[in-house]
Amino acid sequence: MKRWQVVLVIVFAFALVSRGVATPQPVALAPIALSAEAIGEAVASANPLLSSAERRRIGRAVLRCSVDNELDPQLVTAIILVESGARPWALSPKGAVGLMQVMPHMTEARMLAGNLTTIESNVAAGCSILADNIRRLGEDDGISAYFWGSDIRGVAYLDRVRAARATVRRLVES
Repeated sequence: MKRWQVVLVIVFAFALVSRGVATPQPVALAPIALSAEAIGEAVASANPLLSSAERRRIGRAVLRCSVDNELDPQLVTAIILVESGARPWALSPKGAVGLMQVMPHMTEARMLAGNLTTIESNVAAGCSILADNIRRLGEDDGISAYFWGSDIRGVAYLDRVRAARATVRRLVES
């Protein structure tokens, strides 16, 4: 987020508070705002075979699902890069599907609509699972549990996600 945007949010919040319209609440601001185009460029850096339409769809899906699940879009983009190398058609030997490598059995209890092989449904399912993990376990263990399930056996996956998140941040800042 640009400095002027932060100042604008603070001024607006102060104006609301001083008028008695709102009570002060902690405001969680994403360190850097992402656009669908920036996300598209980040995933294209990992998978140059993506069409411009696929990049746009991924960017829009990441932004929408991040907001819906109160997740940092940089984190979601990093998960996509680590899980599938930004390949919407990815299928693991264990049966995980799509960009976020969602196991089909994980969506049954969530009653998520759509086909996991579509960009939008896959990102929605992955974000739902990730957000639930983070709410229950905290960010680090929630990210680790996305890969390991309930039996977290190390930090290698978490380290890969952190590195990918740093890469996304660098791409967005440049």
